Amino acid sequence: MTDQPVLILTMKWGTLYGAEDVNRLARQVRRHLSRPHRFICFTDDARGLDAGVEAMDLPELGLPEGHGDTRWRKLAIFRPDLAGLSGTALFLDIDLVVVDDLDPFFDLPGDFRIIRDDDLFRPKPLRRLNPARDRFLHSVGNSSVFRFRIGEHAYILDAYLADPAAATRDYEISQQFQSAQLAAHGDLHYWPKGWCVSFKNDCVAPSLQSYLRDPELPEGARIVLFAGAPKMEDVFAGRGHKWYRRIGRIDWLRDAWQAK
Repeated sequence: MTDQPVLILTMKWGTLYGAEDVNRLARQVRRHLSRPHRFICFTDDARGLDAGVEAMDLPELGLPEGHGDTRWRKLAIFRPDLAGLSGTALFLDIDLVVVDDLDPFFDLPGDFRIIRDDDLFRPKPLRRLNPARDRFLHSVGNSSVFRFRIGEHAYILDAYLADPAAATRDYEISQQFQSAQLAAHGDLHYWPKGWCVSFKNDCVAPSLQSYLRDPELPEGARIVLFAGAPKMEDVFAGRGHKWYRRIGRIDWLRDAWQAK
């Protein structure tokens, strides 16, 4: 291990999330990461960010002229010249909650690690009707939490920019395209199952059992994500209940979310 701080990266653009959402995430990281680090937010609006958050301009995606689709903006994180940064980085989406030690995310070997998307969802038996599609979707990485060496996976962005129309035609979302490129280069490796968990599928008891017990944090979980519905903002606003799924008391989750 070198003395160079590790990097925690996130991105905020538009109005879906505000400065306090980023500040809250930065506090969670400080609470659960013991090694030296820099917390960097790539954003189009740095107003309100705490002093401990380094604000940087959103990296340019580099789309050809006339191609205005920026839904896949996160792929710009793979620029070889990312804001003059170097070293190991852990990317975190804003809409998650850190609940335990983050240091192990930097201890696993390899240059790239990501969540296996299927680990966040319950089995989908009907998907097996199309085995090839099922195999591909089982391989897809969820890009809410991934670790990489800055500049070493520029081939992902290069492949997208070579034909963005084909990429958005052949893949539903950017993490599918990203995973396909990583797999083709032998770089698609996953976090241990259970480090990153789904609030709805792993913490809330299934269906009507949710009326018998409140949500619980699974043993070994380090990050809670809000895959599917309800979204994080709904959960903390007391929304997202369904007649067949009661959310219940979430004091432990709210305490982690509001880390000091």
